[in-house]
Amino acid sequence: MTAVPISAAVVREDRFRFSDVARVVKLHFVNPSIYFGVPWLILGGAWALSVLITLIIRGASPAVTAEDMEGMRNSWAVISPQWYLVVVGVQAVAFTFNFALGLGSTRRDYWLGTSLVFLVVAAEMATGIALLVQLEQATGGWWLGAHMFDALWFGIDGFWVDWFSAFALQLFVLFVGAAATTIYLRWRMAGMLVSGAGLLLLVVGGIAIATFTETWPEIFAWLGEIGIVGVFTLVLGLAVVSAALGYVVIRRATPR
Repeated sequence: MTAVPISAAVVREDRFRFSDVARVVKLHFVNPSIYFGVPWLILGGAWALSVLITLIIRGASPAVTAEDMEGMRNSWAVISPQWYLVVVGVQAVAFTFNFALGLGSTRRDYWLGTSLVFLVVAAEMATGIALLVQLEQATGGWWLGAHMFDALWFGIDGFWVDWFSAFALQLFVLFVGAAATTIYLRWRMAGMLVSGAGLLLLVVGGIAIATFTETWPEIFAWLGEIGIVGVFTLVLGLAVVSAALGYVVIRRATPR
């Protein structure tokens, strides 16, 4: 009597149809402004503030030159949406997981659909940022010498390096937020505390080892050797690890 339903459940989990993944994607995009609106509002606000600061500086010191404005390249405004995207990664899973399973999606379909959403969002953000870096450089910092997008490592090695680094960074923060949520869904607060303590111990331990062995110069020299592409290849690798961890954990998460 029990052989038929057990067999049906196995077939349900093992089969793959893109329509099931697409259904999860549509579920995430019920409110597209979360993914495509708010991040650009944050960037737009940061851009307006950067231009305003530039106007104030130029108004206070009319003799200031473009070279004098180079200090604005140290601004972190270009990556201001990252803190929001971590929350997006958290909410993407927390608000849709139970509903998706209630609609008949498997955990595998759900994670594939969620990953596809993150890939689209990361690619869209990376394309926009890389294009704006080029535009800012072409206009001489919006004709004011401002540095909003052409800052930090952006604008040094060209469009595709800017695109790749932005893509890797967006994907990393999204999957970190999502993976953290799967841990909460599986083990609740106890799991969050244990994983958080373990991660903190790992980071502090690594810093301590590098400090006591005096290997910081070698580490920074190595990072300089691999360059921007190498560093963000590592970031992309961490995103993949976070995605894999999230999938492993969510396979045992209990909808509530």
